[in-house]
Amino acid sequence: MSEMITADLVDLQLDLSADTKEAASRALAERMVALGRVTDLDGFLADVAAREAQMPTGLDGGIGIPHCRSAHVTEPTLAFGRSARGIDFGAPDGPADLIFLIAAPAGADDAHLTILSSLARQLMDAEFTGALRSASTAAEAAALIRGEATEPAASEAPAAPDAPADPVDDSSGGPDEPFRIVAVTSCPTGIAHTYMAAESLENAAREAGVEITVETQGSAGFTRLDPAVIAAADGVVFAHDVPVRDKDRFAGKPTVDVGVKAGINRPAELLAEVREKAERGETSAPAGPTPVDNAGDSGDGYGTKLRKWLMSGVSYMVPFVAAGGLLIALGFAIGGWKIDKAPSVAEHFMWTDHTSWAALLFQIGGLAFAFLVPVLAGYIAYGMADRPGLVPGFVGGSVAVTIDAGFLGGLAAGLLAGAVVMGIQRVRIPAVLRGIMPVVVIPLISSAVVGFLMFLVVGKPIASLQSALTDWLEGLSGANAVILGVILGLMMCFDLGGPLNKVAYAFAVGGLAHPTDGSLKVMAAAMAAGMVPPLAMALATTVRGRLFTKTERENGKAAWFLGASFITEGAIPFAAADPLRVIPASMAGGAVTGALSMAFGCTLRAPHGGVFVVPLIGQPFLYLVAIAAGVGVSTAVVVLLKGARKATPSGPAAEETVPVEKRTPTTV
Repeated sequence: MSEMITADLVDLQLDLSADTKEAASRALAERMVALGRVTDLDGFLADVAAREAQMPTGLDGGIGIPHCRSAHVTEPTLAFGRSARGIDFGAPDGPADLIFLIAAPAGADDAHLTILSSLARQLMDAEFTGALRSASTAAEAAALIRGEATEPAASEAPAAPDAPADPVDDSSGGPDEPFRIVAVTSCPTGIAHTYMAAESLENAAREAGVEITVETQGSAGFTRLDPAVIAAADGVVFAHDVPVRDKDRFAGKPTVDVGVKAGINRPAELLAEVREKAERGETSAPAGPTPVDNAGDSGDGYGTKLRKWLMSGVSYMVPFVAAGGLLIALGFAIGGWKIDKAPSVAEHFMWTDHTSWAALLFQIGGLAFAFLVPVLAGYIAYGMADRPGLVPGFVGGSVAVTIDAGFLGGLAAGLLAGAVVMGIQRVRIPAVLRGIMPVVVIPLISSAVVGFLMFLVVGKPIASLQSALTDWLEGLSGANAVILGVILGLMMCFDLGGPLNKVAYAFAVGGLAHPTDGSLKVMAAAMAAGMVPPLAMALATTVRGRLFTKTERENGKAAWFLGASFITEGAIPFAAADPLRVIPASMAGGAVTGALSMAFGCTLRAPHGGVFVVPLIGQPFLYLVAIAAGVGVSTAVVVLLKGARKATPSGPAAEETVPVEKRTPTTV
């Protein structure tokens, strides 16, 4: 295994070539490209930017750690840069002067990731970072990071991931045992923040005279805490941005639940908070949305939280849509349009009759489709209040189906269920009842309250609104239908599978529960528009390949199939690399396709499938014309926008012949 960092991967004057985080990442990444550690500069930087978009990688103390796992990395590599002016990586205390770019292959082995995690722990050591700030040569800095220098902070092997901190005797407590805490840390990539939070908590525990054992759930795997250690703990700290695995192990204990950066930046406060909760007798029932849903920090507004709650429900609903909808579509394709009138296959089924098989597929799909609204409501409540929200959410969603409140009723039921459970969890409960709260008290009370509200208070008005919306869709014609098609097209293509796309898609799918001519037109327009972005990017990389990187051209080949299958996310790699050109181009084409689909009167009974369900489309030829027109518009727009960017004094030829990794870094 080659060394993870060498002098060639160190830049002690990074501010001479970079003054933004994007430029700094590019400058350091170019050193990796030069050594053959990264195969595609732009592709790797797109992965770094995607990771940065999840959460800023700046840390208190002047540290920036941009990092990612990428298919463009050949072996785990670390590049280090030092900036005298400082570069803003989003840390609360200001710019970073020490920048570490960590590149891990998509399939990095545990040994490499363990080395990276050990480095992350070292960054919490002031002596180590101080030595890096005073290093006079690149070779000296690389040796410090490799642990080859003589300074104690750098030469001592850092604690291995998942290793508990040494117990600290509570000398001030005399014969009393020290306060014991167990903690879990995790982050989206599991490379840096996971282990930095663990080290920070362990350091704070030593200073406070607290005994702590940390389970790091990182990319190098994790070792579960000994059940005896958990049982003996007086409190729990979760510092995480992805779900804690096997979280039920910690039930019934005083718990502080925060994002991973809080574990790095304010560990002493977290330890003090969990001690205070233990003194008050509070247990682990969450008092609000989990940090997985609100990114752990308190900065999210209610609009952001609401979006994440709704997306939680939609993401769990989509597999039911795909399975149920395609089974229904196959039933229609095999048995004809009257298959929905077939008797139950449990009572009448002939093995040699194709209509019996069609009826079987249709009825299985119908059962799967019947779960759409309950699943939507249940997992919205889950996103708000974790597992206790599931029962009242499903109950409320089922009530919405019973009273014909539809998709809107499911949204309301999920939000009501989550709010009711969160309210119950804020009530101080006697210790004797805490054990039965999650399995008896919360499900009983919350289900009764949500059922009452849905049946007698909010359900009927929502059902009336749903009925009016259905009637409006049924009566759409002419200009009104075209305007709706434009709106659907814009929403489907704005974030390429993100929240707005899912809202438009869920609106369209909701109409299939009680299909009418209007709702079938909406479904057709939504699917057609959603196919445009990946198909357009695939066509653009074919007709004007020189405007795209090698990685994008490879992605374009896959985008043909993804677009044809109605997987809008196939355009995301292009949008991540160039959002200001790709997204407007996609929206333009999506609006054209949605408008034409509605104008042509195209209908669709399947909620998914792309070109593979064309036989189930009303006006199939005109439907394909609408898609082709939108793809043509998007392709033309993206080619024009990218061509304008590429127009430099050296001309297009120079742009094509100069390898991207050899160009002088520029500030983005």
